[in-house]
Amino acid sequence: MTQQWLDACATDDVDDEDLITLDLGGRFVAIYNTPQGFFATDGMCSHEDEPLGDGLVMDGVIECPLHQGRFCVRTGKALSAPAVTDLCSYETRVENGRVFVKV
Repeated sequence: MTQQWLDACATDDVDDEDLITLDLGGRFVAIYNTPQGFFATDGMCSHEDEPLGDGLVMDGVIECPLHQGRFCVRTGKALSAPAVTDLCSYETRVENGRVFVKV
């Protein structure tokens, strides 16, 4: 499958230290706005397929709203139980006030 850059959202669509989730090229993706920039991962927790959209983002970590599994928003790495499987992460870039994700 060929990867491509997709226009995901405006930078203003994602509040500071927060996320949005959306269907992007047939994938459910979470886009995070952090002090280090914009990042993207799978939008569903790898533990029990819970949407991460209502999760808490703090210090570059997303906490699943269901069982509080935690993931690094930069890499998708699972950081705490019950989450043990990493999320897929996606490259991002910002151009002209828009966030693009490579999927």
